[in-house]
Amino acid sequence: MKRMLIAGTALLAACGHISSAEAPAAAAKTEAKSEGWYPSRYGADDRLGAMNNLSPEKTAEAAKLITTGKTYALGQITGKKTPAYGPRTFNMTVLQLSDGSGTPLGENKAVGNDDLVNTYVGIGSQLDGLGHMGIDHRYYNGVPVADFVTTGGLTQYGTHTLPPVATRGVLLDMTKAFGDPVPAGTAFNRAEIEAAAKAAGITIGKGDIVLFHTGTMKATEGSAELSPVEPGLGVEGAQYLADLGVVAIGADTWALEVIPFEKETRPFDVHLTLLAKNGVYILENMVTTELAADGVTEFFFTLGAPRLEGAVQAIVNPVAIR
Repeated sequence: MKRMLIAGTALLAACGHISSAEAPAAAAKTEAKSEGWYPSRYGADDRLGAMNNLSPEKTAEAAKLITTGKTYALGQITGKKTPAYGPRTFNMTVLQLSDGSGTPLGENKAVGNDDLVNTYVGIGSQLDGLGHMGIDHRYYNGVPVADFVTTGGLTQYGTHTLPPVATRGVLLDMTKAFGDPVPAGTAFNRAEIEAAAKAAGITIGKGDIVLFHTGTMKATEGSAELSPVEPGLGVEGAQYLADLGVVAIGADTWALEVIPFEKETRPFDVHLTLLAKNGVYILENMVTTELAADGVTEFFFTLGAPRLEGAVQAIVNPVAIR
């Protein structure tokens, strides 16, 4: 993990050096605009991104996928031993109610406990909101960081603003093509995604949630640290899925995208492609093993993100129902 952090810092520093050497900040912003990644296809004032592709009609149609009623928890248990991208940590303190001594209350001797959690939100199974990563200090729809980031929380893009998600989910089991687990460094781009969808007998559409099963989480179960490398989504694949209108993309890996990165000098380019350029949400550390074992390829997906005001990310436990 330390190697990953050191490498990541070096890459970011290298990218910063390249930018400053080539052009001043004003020119960099002009270049970003010329790339055409904002304003968004959903309008210059939009702050929800691909969540706009959800609809009551899509929810009603997805509900027809429920045939057995079996449910699958897609979130992992989060605790002090959950591997996390440093310096993220999780700590919990259980307190007794009232004066802290545990003194029973009233004639009925009522007692109880409370909990105090001190944690980074980007730990365990998580949703990355649109305020998580940007390009040259501009985020989804080109909004400058100074316009919405405060130490007390985001004033725009907070995950508390997300609507309830109840839509169609699809699982692409990449182990069928690449082995179990899929070797680290394997990228999933359009060709691989189309082949996996064809093998699953599904068509990916607007408003869908797409999950990749790579076998990585199961293979690294019990590890105290995150692996510095992983299979995952490539930049072309990310743009392809975004163009199809998907709402969110996830995997049983901690970063969703392939690491080592496809281009060494462009770290987390899939994050930037999805979050900043297309407003597509990212779901990390999704528990997909049971879905894959049951041969599930499409299902009803539901998620209500915790409404922590101004949060960048959200610890989540989405539910798949077949």
